[in-house]
Amino acid sequence: MTPPLCLLFDSDGTLVDSEILLAEVMGEILPAFGLPFSARQYMEEFRGVRFLTIIEALERRHGALDDGRFPLMEGEMRGLMERRMRAELKPIAGMPAALDALATHPKAVVSNGPEAKIRCAMQSAGLAPHFGDNLFSAYTLNVWKPDPGLYRQAATAMGQPPERCVVIDDAAVGVAAGLAAGMRVIHLNRFPAEETTPEGAIAIRHASELPAVIAGLVP
Repeated sequence: MTPPLCLLFDSDGTLVDSEILLAEVMGEILPAFGLPFSARQYMEEFRGVRFLTIIEALERRHGALDDGRFPLMEGEMRGLMERRMRAELKPIAGMPAALDALATHPKAVVSNGPEAKIRCAMQSAGLAPHFGDNLFSAYTLNVWKPDPGLYRQAATAMGQPPERCVVIDDAAVGVAAGLAAGMRVIHLNRFPAEETTPEGAIAIRHASELPAVIAGLVP
């Protein structure tokens, strides 16, 4: 009997509805450090992108931060984000039921965020039992999406070849990483009016579609 496929989930915007919280937090913190930024700008331009990459892009537009200011700014941003997640974070609609239906599949969370943020998100949204310690952070592995190395390292740690892995990701950088890693990719496209699913990925609009789509991938 063919073993179940290994499911590699993005966190923000895929498992948990954290992106608007992050957008609001960044829209509050970054201008206080002299970098013009808004929540809308994050959602339209930078969803899923590494925090340092966002700051570097803003510095090119608006001028560099003073020396030593980045760690202070990042610390304030991470602290406020954790407080808001613990108080407000919810799972993506339909995701808890989808994960229950996919209980026999090995699963991991693979995120561009720090491991502490991933763990906080899973605990706050009630999804931690589905993943245990299978949490893979770009900050720990030192490789960020869209580099395929993040998904490849997660697959290796899970004991799975790329062809037995399915990436579930909502952001363009994650979809690109999964495709480049040689994995099957499901794009949870929550903004179909603004975003196009790349060729080679499977588009869904709601987490409730996941079990049927994954069942259809089994050889």
